[in-house]
Amino acid sequence: MEPNCVVPEVQTTPISCSRQAQSNPSYDIVVIGSGISHCAEKCVHGRCVAPSTCQCEPGWGGPDCSSACDSNHWGPHCSNRCQCQNSALCNPITGACICQPGYRGWRCEEVCEAGTYGNGCQQKCLCQNGAACHHVTGECKCSPGYTGAFCEDLCPPGKHGQQCEERCPCQNGGVCHHVTGECSCPAGWMGTVCGQPCPEGRFGRNCSQECQCHNGGMCVSSSGQCLCSPGYTGERCQEECPVGTFGVSCRQTCRCENGAKCYHISGACLCEPGYTGEMCEVRLCPEGHYGLKCDKRCPCHAENTRSCHPMSGECSCQPGWSGTYCNETCTPGFFGESCQQVCQCQNGADCHSVTGECICAPGFKGSDCSTACPSGTHGINCSATCGCKNGAQCSSVDGACSCKAGWHGVHCSINCPSGTWGLGCNLTCMCGNGGACNALNGQCTCAPGWRGERCDLHCQDGTYGMDCRERCDCSHADGCHPSTGYCRCLAGWTGIHCDSVCAEGRWGPNCSLPCNCKNGASCSPDEGTCECAPGFRGTTCQRMCPSGRFGKNCAWGCTCTNNGTCNPIDGSCQCYPGWIGSDCSQPCPPGQWGPNCIHTCNCHNGAYCSAYDGECKCTPGWTGLYCTQRCPLGFYGKDCSQTCQCKNGADCDHISGHCTCRTGFMGRHCEQSEFMCHQNNYRTQDTHDRSESWGQKSCY
Repeated sequence: MEPNCVVPEVQTTPISCSRQAQSNPSYDIVVIGSGISHCAEKCVHGRCVAPSTCQCEPGWGGPDCSSACDSNHWGPHCSNRCQCQNSALCNPITGACICQPGYRGWRCEEVCEAGTYGNGCQQKCLCQNGAACHHVTGECKCSPGYTGAFCEDLCPPGKHGQQCEERCPCQNGGVCHHVTGECSCPAGWMGTVCGQPCPEGRFGRNCSQECQCHNGGMCVSSSGQCLCSPGYTGERCQEECPVGTFGVSCRQTCRCENGAKCYHISGACLCEPGYTGEMCEVRLCPEGHYGLKCDKRCPCHAENTRSCHPMSGECSCQPGWSGTYCNETCTPGFFGESCQQVCQCQNGADCHSVTGECICAPGFKGSDCSTACPSGTHGINCSATCGCKNGAQCSSVDGACSCKAGWHGVHCSINCPSGTWGLGCNLTCMCGNGGACNALNGQCTCAPGWRGERCDLHCQDGTYGMDCRERCDCSHADGCHPSTGYCRCLAGWTGIHCDSVCAEGRWGPNCSLPCNCKNGASCSPDEGTCECAPGFRGTTCQRMCPSGRFGKNCAWGCTCTNNGTCNPIDGSCQCYPGWIGSDCSQPCPPGQWGPNCIHTCNCHNGAYCSAYDGECKCTPGWTGLYCTQRCPLGFYGKDCSQTCQCKNGADCDHISGHCTCRTGFMGRHCEQSEFMCHQNNYRTQDTHDRSESWGQKSCY
């Protein structure tokens, strides 16, 4: 079907697309029933349903469906009005609302529920202390009294209220409530802004407590502490000043004499009878007398007496003296006026009977001798310096040193002698194998290579050194020396780590032994046994293979024949002169002789050449080194050993010994004269007997 032709599902009338429609795609031809509809313009986002009528897709409008719906409309032809609120986007196709951050609901009409915010209300608010969370940004709006990005902090001091913007009005150290600004006053103050001190007789927080001061004492409004009137003391000012003192806080000393009483408020003196004056210092009777008429002599010990009572004659002793007549010193532990004051000296100190001053025993100091000498000092008034060393305790009395464990000597400056430890160096060390003993606790510090409480155990295999902490680094070894870590190399190995095989010619532990192998034999580096080279045998390979054997361990049998010599190393044959071949089984070729048949024979006249030494074996009739000479005259045959028998100057054949007679002689040996034969009527004839020379004449 051609483009831009829309055909209904059921077609009963044949159609064809016009040539104009085919050539102009901006036209739509719609066949509906049996008719054809024409749209002047192409329906961009829709279809032509009637002449010049487009049916637009949802989200599009306009005559040709080319205009997108505006933000307030949706659906086909943008005919539906959007219901979205709060600036939400409207889907132009479905009309569904796409909410802005902070909103929810079908129409985006609701803000995010409390505790959530943002896009789709998916984010959790982080605000604290009851702060409100902005539904769009999540920003926290703090409750009064709080601050910080998440309202996690209280208002800083001096601020309160919404956003901590209000200044606190509290005075005199009052603390402002971070929310309300209400002042919490410190002790001694009251009022809305803590500006009013407590009224007289009241103290504490909110002035809620009542003062308990007596005898006109004033109360501190903050703490309730009593400020006593002159002449009184005590926590509640309920006590008069002690005897001898008066005034504010009883800080002033009475100056009344001769037993006069001092008024605790003003310090005025109340004189005893017989005395007068502002301080009762004037005696009515002359010195040394007493009585109504001053006619009696005082019985007091003059030097120790302060005064004799002018009325009764009673002796008033100088400080440090007592008794009726002031002739007795104070009892130990007492001093001063009438020896009534108790000494405050401690730690066995003596008390001066007059002043009460403490005379400290050695080892103590201080006004009451209660302070032990500081560390490092001793003796009277702690004036001497201790000489103790190494943390020893110094006796504060006499400076004697109490040594710590591991030390001895007057000043504890000497280590315990070797083999001892502990207090007084009285304990014996139990460390073995050169282990050092801690003089303090007796603990053993083992020498390298040893371990155990008493250093009686070797380092475990594979370890060495101090405390056996080091690991042996050996390759071919029976462990390492427990002290030094030197590797104990197995036989045949050497080097720091036992990783080098013994050099050629050495063997044994650390390759310390020389090899005794001979004739090129190799030496086993571990046991020193000789690995003989081919052709040798014996413990040191000093012997050659026996005759007929060759090779490694002389295991092979020689194949040499004809007296050939077998090489003991590889079994090769050294042939006897006159023989050749791998097994010396082949004689020299004719005309050759000697070792490997390298020489050429020089024999003549059919002589035999010895393949062994080239010697010529001459045929009969020949002699000489090379058989080139005939037998000497008179000799013939083999080795020219036969003597010729020819007579009468006949020639003797050097080979056969046959005689060639001279003229006039005949016979086998030319011993017959032809003349004599004829003279005696004998005949001559040629003989052909084999026993005689051929053609030899004989007489018969």
